[in-house]
Amino acid sequence: MNHNHTQQDVEQAAAILHDLWLSNNRCDGLPAHLRPTDRATGYAVQAALSCLNKQDVCGWKIAATSADGQRHIGVDQPLAGRLFADRILPGGAVVSLANNLMQVAEIEFAFRFARTLPPRAQAYPIDEVMAAISTVHPSIEIPDSRFSDFAHAGAPSLIADLACAHVFVLGDASRQWATFDFINTEIPVMLNGVAVQSAYGRNVLGNPCVALTWLVNELSLHGMACEAGHVVTTGTCRMPVAVQPGDSIRADFGALGSVHCSFSN
Repeated sequence: MNHNHTQQDVEQAAAILHDLWLSNNRCDGLPAHLRPTDRATGYAVQAALSCLNKQDVCGWKIAATSADGQRHIGVDQPLAGRLFADRILPGGAVVSLANNLMQVAEIEFAFRFARTLPPRAQAYPIDEVMAAISTVHPSIEIPDSRFSDFAHAGAPSLIADLACAHVFVLGDASRQWATFDFINTEIPVMLNGVAVQSAYGRNVLGNPCVALTWLVNELSLHGMACEAGHVVTTGTCRMPVAVQPGDSIRADFGALGSVHCSFSN
């Protein structure tokens, strides 16, 4: 953590973001003296926000794993954010877009861990990470930010802000993923019953399994475990889909099944 920030600073920043999160409001940015200046401080604020939140952490999201995703929020590498129990909805859910600034849906692979991968000195290789996975889920993320100008907030503040986590629609579990081609399988996407640009796992750091491995090692670097039972959603497989109240979206992940949701005010 940056030596210029005390634990009290971290907790004050977290309290501001937590209030915005609960009230579905936003700010122009954290006060200058509380604004995290490095990623480690961003994660410290996020951890403090998690302590304030009464909901269980059920997993992690990765933001900015594609060129489109990085452009969307103005960063040059991925960010990790906690997912909370009350924001994870089942497939078919109706998602409110009330006061949602981003107004997009992201088509993503989600992975559930069968066992915990604790922090350690050496990096986890992809094979070890995949061996810890029980199920894979088609999913849709509906992100949002507590910052009015999220594209210029910067990575440390965006990390503090849960990496733009908001609502996450988790499709049914599939165990039939061992032979699935995560890189090249076309994922058709329907918006209001009309086909739009398809999604591909190769848009997620070249391979969603690579993104998943990045997440495990990012947590490890900052002294955190990827815990058994947690779900990790690995980032958008195509440009975020602009949505508005009344819309519905469906993505077909082939052998892994499909996922859909609709949007209200």
